[in-house]
This record gives sequence, C-alpha cells and structure tokens, in this order.
Amino acid sequence: MKKSPVLAVRMIICDTGGHILFLQRDHAEHGQGQWCLPGGKVDYGYTVEKTLAKELKEETSLELVKSRFLFFQENVPPNSENEEHYLVLYYECQVQGDILLNGESSDYRWVAKQELGQLDIAFRNDQAVKKYYEIQTLQRGIN
Repeated sequence: MKKSPVLAVRMIICDTGGHILFLQRDHAEHGQGQWCLPGGKVDYGYTVEKTLAKELKEETSLELVKSRFLFFQENVPPNSENEEHYLVLYYECQVQGDILLNGESSDYRWVAKQELGQLDIAFRNDQAVKKYYEIQTLQRGIN
C-alpha cells in the first residue's frame, strides 16, 4: 500500500495583545496533554478555507472572519512506518465570538512570545510560531 502525505492546517490566532491561542489536547491519540494551535486534517472534498472554518468552529466555537496563508511545514516521520508524514499549512486568522471548547481540548491559553518555552507543545507548533514571529519582525522592518 502506497502512503501519501497528510494535508493539515493550523491557525495562528492573536488577541489584541499579540498573544497566540493554544489548546491543550484531551482524548487524543497523539499529543495527549500537550498544547497545539487550532487546526486539523483537510478532509477529502473540503477546501483549505472550508477546513479552517470547520476546525475552528468545532474546536473553539469561534467564527472565522479572515485568513491569510503564512507558510508550510513538513513533518516527515524519522524512522517509523507507523507515523504519518504531514504537510501542514499555517494561516494567520482573524476570528470572532467566545471560546467554548469541545471534547478534543481540556483547556486553552493565550500565550505570549516569552512563554512559549514553558509549554509542552505538540507537532512542532512551537517552531512554527517562532517562524511566525520572525516573519512579523521582518515585515515591521520593511514597512
């Protein structure tokens, strides 16, 4: 059986103070108890934009207002044939509403840049957030 990479999306959502929304995984096959950005796999027949809105609504009850593609991250399994090869698309998202978590997450937290190292972060989302901050710094320097 030929395996193919799995396409997934992750959302970088900032509050007015520049803190990023992280969810603590619960009842999860992978990353149990760890923190991650909202998101999930792109299902067959769904556009990326539709997946962003669906995953955001399911996981947090928030509504997607606007999204902007940032970059991708490739997560290749080191040695195990049992692990998935992921291609993750990262989006900066504007949202509205109040957070109400579903059963996939036990908690949420708005995380400041300097707090990243204090969390056990899943799926290399910490590396993605650091890259996001680098992009923000570069863009401020250009403007």
